[in-house]
This record gives sequence, C-alpha cells and structure tokens, in this order.
Amino acid sequence: MKGVLILLGASALLAGCSGGEQDDLHAWMNQQASTMRGAVLPTPELKPFPVVPYAGEQGDDPFRTGRMEPERKASASALQPDLERRREPLEAFALESLHMVGVLMQGANTHALVKAGNALHQVKVGNYMGQNFGVVTRITENEITLRELVEDVYGDWVERNSTLMLQERQEAGK
Repeated sequence: MKGVLILLGASALLAGCSGGEQDDLHAWMNQQASTMRGAVLPTPELKPFPVVPYAGEQGDDPFRTGRMEPERKASASALQPDLERRREPLEAFALESLHMVGVLMQGANTHALVKAGNALHQVKVGNYMGQNFGVVTRITENEITLRELVEDVYGDWVERNSTLMLQERQEAGK
C-alpha cells in the first residue's frame, strides 16, 4: 500500500511538470531558430606552383644513401681506442652510474673507491672506467679525472675530459 502511494505521488509530480512552462520555452527556441542562418565561407583560391621538369640521369640521384650522411673528411687524428685490449670491469657501467665514495692514500700510491651497483672497486691511475674508453689520469681527495675517447659526427675519435666527484655521505635524518 505504501509503495502505491509513493507511485501515485511521483506520477502527480511528473504531471505537474508538463504544464505551460515548457510551452514558453519551446516558443522561444522556435523564434531563435528562425533567425539563425548558417554561412559557409568560400574556399580560398589555390595558387598554381611552377612545374619543375625532372632531368633524371643528368642531375644528382635523390635516392643515393650518401646524400643523408655528413660529408666525411680525411681523418688527420691518430686517436683511436684499443679495441683489442682486455676490458676492465668498470667499463661495463655508464660513467653517470658510478659513484666515487672514498680515497685510499699510502705513500705515493693513491687509489679511489668507486661504487658500481652493489660492488666496491679500487681504481688507480691508468685504469679504465665508463663506456667511452675512459682512462683515469688523476686521482685527488675529491675527484677522479678521466680522458675519454668519443666518436664525433664525422667518425673521428676526439678526446673529452670527464670527472667523477666524491659523493658525500648523506645523513639518515635528511
């Protein structure tokens, strides 16, 4: 019985909504629609482009692969990495992923402690590090200096100096 009363009340409310209020709305919408007219702008005039005849075999071949490569000059540089030498463990890591964590000094011997992944390595002058044929040239208390060989856009090998700075130990509270 209670459900029937709710149903009757809801239908009475809906019947009250379909009164004359919507007639005014429909009349206003019809009036507005009668004054609206769409307009399509004319398409712009196309400018003709000059026709260029293809000379075929007389010109430069557009499909030659050498067109896309930079022109190579004769290399005056004698720099080249030794590809035959045995690789050292730290050459498997990018230089950005290596961290200098300390220095060991005993007399004239200086070794740097380098962390690679979870392993700790001792490095001395002459060792190789990084993936660009980097050789350690100097070790100080704060940094390792390397001379790397990288290939430029022309295929020549050029030297680049890089440094690996000492990583300060961070406090646990920070």
